[in-house]
Amino acid sequence: MIQRTRAALLLGTIIGGWSAPALAQTAPAATQPAPVSTQPAPAAPQAAPVAAPQAAPVATPAPQPQRVVRSIAVRGAQRLEAETVRSYSQLQPGQAYDAEVLDEALKALLATELFADVQITGADTGNLVIEIRENPVINRIVLEGNRRLKDDKILPEIRLAPRQIFTRSKVRSDVERIIELYKRQGRFGARVEPKVVNLDQNRVDLVFEISEGDLSKVRAINIIGNEQFDDGKLRKEMYTRESGGLLGFLKSNDTYDPDRLAADQQKLRAFYLTQGYADFRVVSALAELTPDRRDFVITYVVEEGERYKFGDIAAESELRDLKPDTIVSLAGVKKGDWFNAKAIEDAVTRLNEAAGIIGYAFTEIDPAYERDAATRTMGITFRVGETPRTYVDRINVSGNTGTRDKVIRREFRVNEGDAFNAVKVKRSQDRIQSLGYFQEKLEIKQEQVAPDRVALNVEVEEKPTGQLQLSAGYSSLERFILAVSVEQNNFRGMGQSLSAGVNYSRYSKSVQLGFTEPYLFDKQILLGGQLYRQDFNSFNFVGEERNRTYSQARTGGGLSLGFPINEFINFGTRYTLNLDDITLDRGTFYTNGVCDPAKAGQYLCDELGKRTTSLLGYSLIFDNTNGIRASRGQRLSFSQDFAGLGGDVRYVRQRAEATKYWGLGAGFILSARAEGGYIHPLQDARRADLDPIRISDRFFTPQLRGFDIRGIGPRIRRTNYTGDGSTLEERGQITDALGGRAYYMGRLELEIPLGAGARSLGLRPSAFVDVGSLFKLKSPTLTNLPGVCYYIPTNTTTAAPAPQVLTAGQTQTNCATAPTNTTLSFSPGYREEFLGNSAKPRLSVGIGVNWTSPFGPLRIDIAKALLTQDGDDPKLFQFNVGTAF
Repeated sequence: MIQRTRAALLLGTIIGGWSAPALAQTAPAATQPAPVSTQPAPAAPQAAPVAAPQAAPVATPAPQPQRVVRSIAVRGAQRLEAETVRSYSQLQPGQAYDAEVLDEALKALLATELFADVQITGADTGNLVIEIRENPVINRIVLEGNRRLKDDKILPEIRLAPRQIFTRSKVRSDVERIIELYKRQGRFGARVEPKVVNLDQNRVDLVFEISEGDLSKVRAINIIGNEQFDDGKLRKEMYTRESGGLLGFLKSNDTYDPDRLAADQQKLRAFYLTQGYADFRVVSALAELTPDRRDFVITYVVEEGERYKFGDIAAESELRDLKPDTIVSLAGVKKGDWFNAKAIEDAVTRLNEAAGIIGYAFTEIDPAYERDAATRTMGITFRVGETPRTYVDRINVSGNTGTRDKVIRREFRVNEGDAFNAVKVKRSQDRIQSLGYFQEKLEIKQEQVAPDRVALNVEVEEKPTGQLQLSAGYSSLERFILAVSVEQNNFRGMGQSLSAGVNYSRYSKSVQLGFTEPYLFDKQILLGGQLYRQDFNSFNFVGEERNRTYSQARTGGGLSLGFPINEFINFGTRYTLNLDDITLDRGTFYTNGVCDPAKAGQYLCDELGKRTTSLLGYSLIFDNTNGIRASRGQRLSFSQDFAGLGGDVRYVRQRAEATKYWGLGAGFILSARAEGGYIHPLQDARRADLDPIRISDRFFTPQLRGFDIRGIGPRIRRTNYTGDGSTLEERGQITDALGGRAYYMGRLELEIPLGAGARSLGLRPSAFVDVGSLFKLKSPTLTNLPGVCYYIPTNTTTAAPAPQVLTAGQTQTNCATAPTNTTLSFSPGYREEFLGNSAKPRLSVGIGVNWTSPFGPLRIDIAKALLTQDGDDPKLFQFNVGTAF
């Protein structure tokens, strides 16, 4: 600006010389025209004006004449066309000009920020020359020293970019913007120094050297004026937290943020309004840097005011279908209760929902407050304005690139032209979310297109619904796991499901193929089918070692058909045909080609063989939850399967399950689940000592956390006598799980919210309590084999003495002394016990986390078994990778 002013003064002085009297010819003539420049002009000598002789009379100055622009030349242009520069100057040939006109031309050229310097010469002849020096072009922008804020967070926020014109004003603005970004991160000590690296062709590299500084923490939060609530209580209501503490390194909200400071004031006011203090206000909020300029101390001055109670509650309604008495009843606010602004907000929400149910989408509900300072009461009048009944004008679906429109539209519970119903719109939203095809937090927005018409707009964001999973993992339950699966839950964009998979682990192998059409012939009829082959190897424990026992191979398939009874109840039926083959390893458990009870146990030998099972079943399901990962609602189901429509087995199996979800706010979700089942035989067992339900058809659920897989329920424990004189508890034990005909389970679980970063990783921690039991099995035939002492002759002339059979529990030390010419050989025995066949509950508590990992679902649990029964197998730590938990 100083340069512009000086240039204007110099230009005025030169133009003023044009009107000098002719007597001033003794002044030396200028060899070149005086330039008009943005550079500072030298100070003129005090005697510069040429004065007339003293004897001459003083003449009155003549008016300064205006000259006319004869031509305009441009010098120094590299990127810009000369005509462009002339247009910016707003000068034209033939235009009259004086000092003011040329000064305005200079200002106009500089205002473009395209030039580092501008001069106008030739003002005395009219042949003007605009001499320019263009601002350089930015070749690239480099950020140095930014570790906390990466380039992709800073560069979009600044004005300058490569191939733009460099100007110092924009550089200053960008420096301030970068510092502001760091302040929002709580780094108020951040410094930014811009540097320019000159290149050829009038280009520059712009380098921002950043010193990020330390986080500016909130050292203390002081509150002045609070009498009813102490500082600690009010600090808990704020977003901001004081720094320090044992777990201070985990905090992310203990840095100073002006926006958070403003939000905290609103939080304080909202808290006091819920406690009845209607006159509460924050007088001031001051954040001060500590003397070392590292942290902040925040001080709030508050004025609590008097506490109010609700006065008279009344209603005025211009809607014929919503009477005042109904409004007061729905509001749920009672006279005499402490005033609570949150209760008023909730009442308005309930009234809007009630109006939406009867067809009013945009109801004006205005709670009018009547404050009585003398009695400290707050009267409320809910005023419901006149609103026309609303109809759905149209339904707009957008964002679906792969999913067909009809897949989304068929989930709507209202159609175009129907009367608006808020409950049905909410239900439509839940159903679309439950498809699992779209990102979470989907919302149906209402747009008023006419006084009595509303458009329903749903914008979806699709997520991948196809999965190709090649995974390997390790499970504490099944050891090493390999899985290959292909699944498409939105096949062809039509909502169909197609799946194929192969799974392999130490104890189970399977292959399956399935297909489901949820809307057969565009009707809400589900049709599905599947084929599978499953090989399961049961196991027992010898001490702490896990060993395979029987193998169960199942080959089969099934068809399913389902349809809705009403909005929340669905009915499904199914038919399944299975061929089961139970075998034992011949080399381990057979003697002379026959299953040896001494090796396998009579209870396993009785289960061997092939069976065909023909199952016809149905399910009745009630479900009003709000999505795949439900946070509210309940799910109830009851199912029965009848075996006996052909095949070799006869029984009826029933199962029931109930789950309830509560959203507790702040991301906490509480769920309670109860389930149970019972199998009733429809045929007698082959022998009186056998259970009529084969081992392959029994329940092996529930899987209680805190117990190993198949860790509860009826089982056989075989204790071997080692023959070394050890006590019974020290001898080798074998435990076989047998399953049961009845079970029950209860589960209470609290899902704990994490920050946005952890949620994006798919982490969902929880705390839980599990209780349950597996029971109701007929006691199998048990075998007790005593130890035997054999006396083997050492020569051919000695007859073999008769073996000595010991009583149960006796060991080699109980053998008689070997006779002369013989040696002693001891064959240890064993004892079998039937355990765990009790309906008494098992109980465990623990914590766990679900993780949707890149290599498959993962569940980790740490659970402590508090109630156990003899024979149970507790397990403190469990994790499972690559298979659903």
